[in-house]
Amino acid sequence: MKNNKSNPLLDVEEHAQGFVQVRAAHRRELMDDYVELIADLIREFGEARQVELAARLGVSQPTVAKTLKRLANAGLVRQLPYRGTFLTPAGEKLALENRERHNLVEAFFIALGISPETARLDAEGVEHHVSEETLEAFRRFTQRQSQSL
Repeated sequence: MKNNKSNPLLDVEEHAQGFVQVRAAHRRELMDDYVELIADLIREFGEARQVELAARLGVSQPTVAKTLKRLANAGLVRQLPYRGTFLTPAGEKLALENRERHNLVEAFFIALGISPETARLDAEGVEHHVSEETLEAFRRFTQRQSQSL
C-alpha cells in the first residue's frame, strides 16, 4: 500500500483516543435512545410499556427488560408493577439533553439542504457521536442560516 504523506499515522495515544471516544459513545447510545423514547411515550400515552418499547426499537421484550434493569440500576428509570416505566429526574434530564442534541443535529442537516426525512434518520446516529465543540459549531451555523433567511 502506498504511504500517503498528507495523512501520517497518528501517535499511539492520539490514535487510541479516537477509538476510546467511539466505544464510549456506543455505550451511551443505547441508554440515550431508551430514555428519549421513554420520554416520548410518557408524553404521548402517560407511561412507557415494555411491549411498546420493544416494538418501536425493533427488539424483543426480554432485551427491553434487561436494558430497563440496567437503566433502573443507573438511576434513570423506575418500573412500577402492572404499570409502565417512568423516568427519574436524572432520566428526564438525560432525555431532554438527548432530544436537544438530536434536534440540533437534524436542524444542521436540514440547513445543509438534506431532506427532512434523511436528516431525521441520520441525526439518530450522529447525535451520539459528536462532541460538544462540534455541536456548538452546528448551533452557530444553523443560527446564521436562520438569520439570513
